Amino acid sequence: MTKILLNGEETEVLAANVMALIEQIGIDPRKVAVERNLEIVPKSAYVATPIEAGDRFEIVHFVGGGD
Repeated sequence: MTKILLNGEETEVLAANVMALIEQIGIDPRKVAVERNLEIVPKSAYVATPIEAGDRFEIVHFVGGGD
């Protein structure tokens, strides 16, 4: 388990990379924006971006809808 800060809350995760983190929390990777340590992670780099102890992630999930 790796301790990270996820959307402001300390969390322990099993994920080794950003894609695995998104899947672990149950969000569609096509509908998110990810920031790691104050830098945006491009979707093309989700698999190649490792998760390390102490990382700070902000994950924003986009939801469709409206009137």
